[in-house]
Amino acid sequence: MRTKIFSVILIFTFFVSHAQQDAQYTQYMYNTINVNPAYAGSRGAMSIFAMHRTQWVGLDGAPVTNVASINTPLNGNNLGIGFSIVNDKIGPTMENTISADISYTIPTSESYKLSFGIKASANIFNLDTSKLNPVSDYPLDPSIQNINNEFSPNIGAGIYLHSDKAYIGFSIPNFIESNRYDDNTVAIFKEKINYYLMAGYVADLTSDIKFKPAILSKLVIGSPLQVDISANFMFVEKFTVGVAYRWSAALSAIVGFQVSDGMYIGYGYDHETTKLNNYNSGSHEIFLRYEIFKNNDKITTPRFF
Repeated sequence: MRTKIFSVILIFTFFVSHAQQDAQYTQYMYNTINVNPAYAGSRGAMSIFAMHRTQWVGLDGAPVTNVASINTPLNGNNLGIGFSIVNDKIGPTMENTISADISYTIPTSESYKLSFGIKASANIFNLDTSKLNPVSDYPLDPSIQNINNEFSPNIGAGIYLHSDKAYIGFSIPNFIESNRYDDNTVAIFKEKINYYLMAGYVADLTSDIKFKPAILSKLVIGSPLQVDISANFMFVEKFTVGVAYRWSAALSAIVGFQVSDGMYIGYGYDHETTKLNNYNSGSHEIFLRYEIFKNNDKITTPRFF
């Protein structure tokens, strides 16, 4: 009963505040296209990506996120394009976001290139109020009604400076704030602007071992600054192992394997470092990336990011 009551409180808290922030990812370094459109085409290959994330396992109504994307450079010019779908379920809510990205890249030196990107997206939002009342002792406010397929468009942009060894990027995926649930006097479910800053560097420790520290920070006005720090090691261009820390939130373990020249699979596990740890058994994240049509003369980044 205690867990169910806590779940109701938690779900309702997310109902009020979660849309202020985009879905979070532990393996963000492989999922850059969803937060920065300038990343489109930067790997010099058609990159097909799919991810499933189950957060806070064992807690009723906890977030579940599914992602699918594809991005590729366009041969003969400096353009890149991308397309992605994100399905995000949290308690009584479900959001589907469809995005299209286009980037333009210019060389800034022999080693570095600078990419500019624009993202156009469409969000479809649903609220099922029947899922807000799993405990009969807590009746639902009758003023809260179902929402079915509420549509809202958005636009975002980003920049991405990258070489074979390093990258840094800044992006705002959504410039438009959306009121998801508005009773004409106050918006109690509002999607705010998310600001992302990311960076990473690959160091060759030996001929067979690479080391990559990376950081992703996310700022939402009115919410605490979120900072993800990771450190990964790659062995013989095949096996990756690392750890990550989400500031004041979670400690994570990351593993990955290069199955073939084009296929890479990764897994991440989050252990909560907050009191929320008492109510769940952690979060799991798995992804698959497959790349085809590689142009070896134009690949700008190694498999590490």
